[in-house]
Amino acid sequence: MRILFSYQASRLLWLTKPPGQKFHTTHQLWGPLTLNDFEAINRCERALPKNFNFAGDVLDQWSQKEKTGERPANPALWWVNGQGDEVKWSFGELSLLSRKAANVLTKPCGLQRGDRVAVILPRIPEWWLITVACMRTGLVFMPGTTQLTAKDILYRLQASKAKCIVASEEVVPAVESIQADCPDVKTKLLVSPHNQNGWLNFQELFRSASEEHSCVETGSQEPMAIYFTSGTTGSPKMAQHSQSSMGIGYTLCGRYWLDLKSSDVIWNMSDTGWVKAAIGSVFSSWLQGACVFVHRMAQFDPDTFLDTLTTYPITTLCSAPTVYRMLVQKDLKRYKFKKLRHCLTGGEPLNPEVQEQWKAQTGLELYEGYGQTEVGIICANQKGQEIKAGSMGKGVLPYDVQIIDENGNILPPGKEGEIALRLTSTRPFCFFSEYVNNPEKTAATVRGNFYVTGDRGVMDSDGYFWFVGRADDVIISSGYRIGPFEVESALIEHPAVVESAVVSSPDPIRGEVVKAFVVLSAPFKSSNPEKLTLELQDHVKKSTAPYKYPRKVEFVQELPKTITGKIKRNVLRDQEWGRK
Repeated sequence: MRILFSYQASRLLWLTKPPGQKFHTTHQLWGPLTLNDFEAINRCERALPKNFNFAGDVLDQWSQKEKTGERPANPALWWVNGQGDEVKWSFGELSLLSRKAANVLTKPCGLQRGDRVAVILPRIPEWWLITVACMRTGLVFMPGTTQLTAKDILYRLQASKAKCIVASEEVVPAVESIQADCPDVKTKLLVSPHNQNGWLNFQELFRSASEEHSCVETGSQEPMAIYFTSGTTGSPKMAQHSQSSMGIGYTLCGRYWLDLKSSDVIWNMSDTGWVKAAIGSVFSSWLQGACVFVHRMAQFDPDTFLDTLTTYPITTLCSAPTVYRMLVQKDLKRYKFKKLRHCLTGGEPLNPEVQEQWKAQTGLELYEGYGQTEVGIICANQKGQEIKAGSMGKGVLPYDVQIIDENGNILPPGKEGEIALRLTSTRPFCFFSEYVNNPEKTAATVRGNFYVTGDRGVMDSDGYFWFVGRADDVIISSGYRIGPFEVESALIEHPAVVESAVVSSPDPIRGEVVKAFVVLSAPFKSSNPEKLTLELQDHVKKSTAPYKYPRKVEFVQELPKTITGKIKRNVLRDQEWGRK
């Protein structure tokens, strides 16, 4: 499905500057603040300003740097779809086009500052355009993946009391089926070349929208975004972020973990519905003035992925370990990546085996990072630091990361506990503001002087952190605590295993036991399943503590189609325990 206008028309609209085009007067910067100022604020060495707006204070500043030649001739956004269609926007064009989009949201859509907008779009340029337009107008954007069901969308619209939903064609049937139960939704905005009864058409309104728009002077702590985060009990929580928590809070991430400069081109594979898209494809990247590269790729395809790396001058790659696990099955030495120099991963733990295979075949290290929707990047392997295979690196500024026990006491190196962030007298500005309408859950994130992540880990004597598992992922069998990731790492070392997911399974004697769902490599698909199960069990017993071996093994054609191990485990665990 073609999402932009007709593409020939869109090329002209997006890329051709009309005669006499004028950019709106730059948002008045208080200072003006520079990139160095944002870094100082992120380090907590400088006070947070009263007002901040990412569109006005960062993107428009880069637009000015383009005009004065202070930024290299590198796009701000570079989008392709693998079928010959391409969009390139400079920061100046992004500023202009997002002003037009802002006028669409505030005029025909009738939205006002503070209104909440559900944005459910695939990886298309309009997602970036509408996200920036929400910033310009002070609207609170709420990203969602296009894989959401009607039930998911209903919950999000009702819980948030969203005034508007922006969606692509594939989402329309789900929205239509639940619309009657969402009285707060006043406007439905369709991003499609086609019209739909009851929906405003973004492309049509965009064409006639004015280029003149004054960026709202949003407060630094004013709400900017809401992300729905899943838990093991109850409905997803609404984690709300401020203008500054995301707009300034990812400055150090962009410079030190992503290692970006304004001449770089970063390809971050995250779905637009996840916070990782905001981190790697908006805030961290554009704070450094880098180019965000996007491939439409509706479904991941290793061959298309590798061809893209050999065709385009991508310098920085960020993707989930699942993707790298698929890629190392290929003969990577056959590919000559055009400019790739820095590879990152996050969203789930990285298996040491995959890390070693990637480096052996490409010569490039994989720099793992660990974070949460609520607080951003917590630990990372950064350039210049030794990488310890299997570790997610050291704690990053501005956080003081510790391992604590259930009473909030700091544990010594080598002791397993909860990963936590030490709190000072004031709440870090880069934290989420709250779980909306859920003060109990918000309060539950604090234990004594610590913010608790809900993840379990270990810190070694050098300050490196090792992920054990989500507190609710940990399997307790016959009194033993077993982290699923360690079992998955042992399994993937066996040549028969392409991918695995390890969860708890009910057992009448032990309460629960370890169960592994395993995707087999081609040469082993015809193997005797009973013999192969015993072989894999013996392999795990030899690779890690014997009590951790999977007492149950199920061979499957594929795992649930999600990009992170946490979500896969949640789906399979619920299935195993008969949960709805």
